[in-house]
Amino acid sequence: MRRSLLAALAISIASVACSNSTTTATTTTSATTTTSVTDTFTGTLTRNGASSFAFSVASAGFVTATLSNVADGSTIVGLGLGTWNGVTCQVVLANDQAVQGVSVVGSATGIGTLCARVYDIGKVTTPLDYQITVVHP
Repeated sequence: MRRSLLAALAISIASVACSNSTTTATTTTSATTTTSVTDTFTGTLTRNGASSFAFSVASAGFVTATLSNVADGSTIVGLGLGTWNGVTCQVVLANDQAVQGVSVVGSATGIGTLCARVYDIGKVTTPLDYQITVVHP
């Protein structure tokens, strides 16, 4: 019996001594590259008028709409970003004091169809040519 107890004790000591395993945590880091798309929309804004332009985003990320060119450079108009429902632009972010060079920046939460909208806020007196540049994922 003493031999059995000694053997059991030797085995348990050996197993403790041999169980010197090390656990290593592995961390994997992956770089996500998002490609930006630039859409350019042009038109002519008339008194009390508005125009909307739909565009598709392929992933979540920042969306920037810039009033990149206005015929006279100083007329104040409205510029907005929103969601496109297939018929109209539901503006979510807007700047009612936009002049050439002003941007509206938002964040798309995923794939979908968004829109940019330019509109008269009561300052357009003659037809006004404009260009909107939209950068999105």
